[in-house]
Amino acid sequence: MAPWFIIVVLTISSSIDNLGVGLSYGIRKIRISIYSNFLIAVICFLFSVTGIYFGLWIATVLPGILPMILGAIILGIIGIRIILLTKPTKEKEEIAKLPTNTKTSYIGWGESIMLGIALSANALTNGVGAGLLGFSPFLISLLAAIGSFVTVWAGVEFGVKLINIRIGKYTIGEFGTVISGVLLLIVAVLVFF
Repeated sequence: MAPWFIIVVLTISSSIDNLGVGLSYGIRKIRISIYSNFLIAVICFLFSVTGIYFGLWIATVLPGILPMILGAIILGIIGIRIILLTKPTKEKEEIAKLPTNTKTSYIGWGESIMLGIALSANALTNGVGAGLLGFSPFLISLLAAIGSFVTVWAGVEFGVKLINIRIGKYTIGEFGTVISGVLLLIVAVLVFF
């Protein structure tokens, strides 16, 4: 499989959760300023670089094709976990029925940092998998950061317009998370082709 295709899929997978989070903020009419979004993207970049270098280090320790197999297994497990975590629950359905905020507000720097760390978990774990597969740390991390910035912004903008829209049992944000998990499973399989 072409390396550029795997890089694109990893970038989308790392960022699609950010779209869902952006949607959830937009639905509640909470904006994320360009500065806060930039801070989130920088945190995503740092987590991604850390994950990739850790993956590259593991790749030097493990012999033969073991790094590739381990990278594919890690991405597959993360993909399955993401899909299972999005299963709608009664509590989530009750929260979705709550009235939304009528005033527009912005998140602060502290919440931006916490949000950046939370959203970068995917970038970190995807980075370990990408490092094990031998991809460029700077390129993958830069694309993850750009993807984060664009998807958080787009999510907030769309969220304001898509309040209370559901796809089956899933909200738009949860549906995006399922797609993220499926994409990781696809990358895990394509590594062997």
